Amino acid sequence: MNQTEPTAPILKVSGLRTYFFTGEGVTKAVDGVDFEVHRGEVLGIVGESGCGKSVTALSILRLVANPPGRIVDGAVHFQGRDLLQLSDREMRAVRGKKISMVFQDPLASLNPVLRVGYQLAEVFRYHLGLDRVKSLAESVKMLRATEIPSPAERVRNYPHEMSGGMRQRAMIAMALACQPALMIADEPTTALDVTVQAQVLKLMKEICRARDTAMILITHDMGVIANMCKRVAVMYAGRVVEYADVFTLFKQPAHPYTEGLLKSLPRLGAKANRLESIEGQPPMLNNLPPGCAYGPRCRYVQDRCRQEAPPLTEVKPGHEVRCYFPLSAVSG
Repeated sequence: MNQTEPTAPILKVSGLRTYFFTGEGVTKAVDGVDFEVHRGEVLGIVGESGCGKSVTALSILRLVANPPGRIVDGAVHFQGRDLLQLSDREMRAVRGKKISMVFQDPLASLNPVLRVGYQLAEVFRYHLGLDRVKSLAESVKMLRATEIPSPAERVRNYPHEMSGGMRQRAMIAMALACQPALMIADEPTTALDVTVQAQVLKLMKEICRARDTAMILITHDMGVIANMCKRVAVMYAGRVVEYADVFTLFKQPAHPYTEGLLKSLPRLGAKANRLESIEGQPPMLNNLPPGCAYGPRCRYVQDRCRQEAPPLTEVKPGHEVRCYFPLSAVSG
């Protein structure tokens, strides 16, 4: 038996570049992103708004609007096939069945003039070829699995007749309907209150674990990352600036940007301290500064940082950072 087979990634993103070509220039929304996801694990992608998290997810599923966007380079290997080389027809067979996505705003993602049950049943009809009666019965089962009360009644609801938490549960049911190998959740709890957010995240984690579904969780919330993820990719200005397991990232961050994100988290008890903010603003992606994109905001910046963009370098096994002077070196 091949001992390396269980650890082979189900998804491997290599050198992914997605640019937007506009009248104001070329916006490098995703500029050389690399990461991998293994079966059954949760990978977190975290960073400020505009850093390229959502565009990375849309690029994986080839949902970037063209024009103005275009995937200009890279590879997205999923179960042995490069998704960027598939035909449109082949990609339609992948979306929803093998890779699904939970979008940030369910009210905007669901069709307002169709009942929720009809929209969920459509997944079973298109991908599994079930008839109307069987697809509706499966829809009720999925709503029950996501703990929506009275699912047989809720399938007849329109999206506006559901609460925000119910709509998001319906989106999760739709995403998991065909038992995909990978689910991408793009800030799935942003519009929810704290209590419902915790319930939805717990539900997603339990269902994915039960079905051995891998998940990419995109968020700007480091607390969510700590509770949900096994490994984390920190993005800034279209690039991954740190890549590590969640324990290492929180205990020994190597990139100054990651340190800044962690220091902005509120703490209780003996470790409580004054919250710190990261000075300045993220750069415009169509007008990046020379050298390191984080340089103008970095408290440890040096001349070399302003002249040449650093590569992603392994500081120890499984921990990579895009910095010439990682924090271990600065503090040490």
